[in-house]
Parts: sequence; C-alpha cells; structure tokens
Amino acid sequence: MNNWLVVGSGGREYVMAETLAKNSQRHIFVAPGNPMMDEIKNVETINIDETDFPTLAAFVQKNDVECTIVGPEKPLSLGIVDYFKAKDLKIFGPSKAAAKLESSKSFAKNVMKKAGVPTAGYQEFTDTRKAIHYINSKSLPIVIKANGLASGKGVVVAKTQIQADEAAKSLLKSKNQSAILVEDYLDGEEFSLFVMANGTNFITMPVSQDHKRLLNNDEGPNTGGMGAYSPVPQVSESLKKQAIDNVVKPVLNQMSKDNKKFVGFLYAGLIMTKSGVKVIEFNVRMGDPETQVVLPQLVSDFGTTILNLLDNKLTDVKWQHGNYYLGSVVVSKGYPSNPIDGKQLPKINLNSDLLISYAGTALSKQNSVLSSGGRIMMVTSKDASLSGAQNKVNNYLQSCINLDDYYYRHDIGQKGIDYINN
Repeated sequence: MNNWLVVGSGGREYVMAETLAKNSQRHIFVAPGNPMMDEIKNVETINIDETDFPTLAAFVQKNDVECTIVGPEKPLSLGIVDYFKAKDLKIFGPSKAAAKLESSKSFAKNVMKKAGVPTAGYQEFTDTRKAIHYINSKSLPIVIKANGLASGKGVVVAKTQIQADEAAKSLLKSKNQSAILVEDYLDGEEFSLFVMANGTNFITMPVSQDHKRLLNNDEGPNTGGMGAYSPVPQVSESLKKQAIDNVVKPVLNQMSKDNKKFVGFLYAGLIMTKSGVKVIEFNVRMGDPETQVVLPQLVSDFGTTILNLLDNKLTDVKWQHGNYYLGSVVVSKGYPSNPIDGKQLPKINLNSDLLISYAGTALSKQNSVLSSGGRIMMVTSKDASLSGAQNKVNNYLQSCINLDDYYYRHDIGQKGIDYINN
C-alpha cells in the first residue's frame, strides 16, 4: 500500500481523500479529519492539528507517506510546504511566499498589476477615518475586503453608505486584520477556475460556480459557500480560454519571475464584465464547496496526476463529459454568525446518484456523531441536465433534513438553468 496524507477536516478534504482512495493500492491518512471520514474505505483520520508541522512531518516520516496534499489556507499561509521541503518530504502546495496570493490581498493586487491582469480598482487602508472618507467619495455599491485571511467571510458588498462604513470599522477592528481594501464594484456573473500548477506548467480543471450568500436568490450574509455546480453553461470555451490566457498564465509567469514559483491548486475567482474577464480574488487551494463538484469529474487517477505534475511530467488528464455535478451544503441553524452545535446528524440513505461529503461533525462522549461547526455536509448529484441534478438534490434533502435544526439553499445552479432555458 502507498500511504498518502491529506491535511484538513472539511468537505473539501473528505472528497480529496475519497478521490485518492479510489486507487485500492493507497491508504489515505487525514489530519485531523472528521469522524465521518473513517467510514470511507482505505481512509483513516489521525488526531494531529493542521498547523502542528513538526508532528505532521514526524508522522509522514514514520509512516513512509508518499505525498501530502494540503486542503485549507491556514497551514499554507504559515509555511507547511517550506517546513516539509526542508525535510525533503513530498508535498503539493505553495510556499509561504507564494501563498501570499491569498493571505494578502494587496500582494495579489501588486502581482496582477505587474502581470497586466485585469482586476477592480482599489485603495488600501489601515486607518478607519481615512477609509470612510474615501468611501464617501465613491459611488455605490462598493466592496470592502479584509486584506488577510478571513475564512471566506472577509468581503462585504455594501449597497449603502452606512453598510460600507460599518464594514470598514468592523474589519479594521478584527484582531486578524491590520488593513482593508476598498474596491470598485464589478458587475457581472462570477465563476471559479481552478488549475493544478507546478511553476508555469498547469492542468486546467472544469469551471464551477459557487454560491456565497446564505439565502436563496443570493440574499443574506456571505458564508464559506452554500453550494456549487459544474460545468457552468454560461462560461463558453472561448471565455475559459480568455481566463487562462489573460489571468492564469500571466500570474504563474509573474510568480516565477519574482522567484515565488507557484506549486499547488490555484483558484481564480473571476467575473464576466462588459469589458471582459476580471479577477475578484485568488485562493491558493481548492475551494469548498467547489471541490465537491469538480473532483468527482476527474477520470484520471488523482494521485498519479499530482505526482506527475510534481515531476514535471505533463500527461493527458481526462475529465468526464456529459454530466452536470451540483451540490447543496447543509448548515446548522444560526450559521454563519452563531451556529448551534450538538445536533443529531440527518439520517442519510445513500443512493448511487448522490455523493455525500461530511464537514462539521464531531464524536460525542457516547460515540455518536453530532453537528459541530457551521457547514455540516454537502449532498452532490450528477445528471445529464442541470435541472435534473438540482431536482435530485432538492428532493433528497427535502426527504431527510429537519429544518428546525438545519438549513440549505434550494436554488443552487438556478443561474445556469435560467441560462439554458433562455
């Protein structure tokens, strides 16, 4: 058996481990994982924190782990890749310096400026009074962003002056943020493009669309993501090529030029504007929930693909064609601000059309699995039609989710369905 390690504990890491384990010759460790991952064949969770680099590295050495894949942003931004590489351990992810593409919005803006990559105009502020003065001079809506990591919740699209001022005050007061960016609002349809990269070599993954807002019709507060679907019918092949040529290639080239060679998953959060594709943000890891609708489309072996990329062997990677993948996230009541933990998990009856990926779960003293954290699980379906995939997910969730304890959106993929129908 070949041992692999996946670092993280969410739905994204659940699907990464599950995809790696499709090869029966592999045993997958997940650190720290979540209790439901132990139900996957050839997957085992280990109780090591994702930021405990010395213990993780010692585990890798002791258990002859072939390669490590990192799911979340925090260990990447703290330098897990540098730590592993210093011990000559194989790991797929960006260095601490390259991870600044996500951990510092102003760093990413500077890279884009040097590379000539189109993005929104912005100003950076560390002083609340100056930020509010600038906001007052701009037209609405306007975007306020935390400069540092904020678990996908550090962005406010303010439609009123009061909302914008409050966002600036709140983000600058946060203990994790020393600066904010005030950005021009970009109007258009958003989509996510992921690549697996090693320097300027990369493999493009299917386009997806995330749903950030808590409520149907994109209302309510921003969240870590309430669902996703892929592929996205309104993103044509020519639009995808434009994104690769005008965004992905120039940024990877610029990072290499700046001696910050990018290795790992690069996420480009993009928007189709009247003047072409522009960048909203970069992440240096796979998205959650997008991973849950993108990775199941991989026909080629996931682990072999990563090892070949690390060895600079660019082989033909095959993806499925003909089906849409659509998933909806089930969250605890009170999410995102104050999720209620400790509830019994929904009773899930698996069927072959559905993929279930678990995230916010924990074992009770009686060894039963309970909800723990905001996003509990995601139910993903595939179908030849996008509306068919949406119906399968909604019908299933309607049959098993107690809305007194949990919530999910019913309209995941609706923009794509409306586009097809029109």
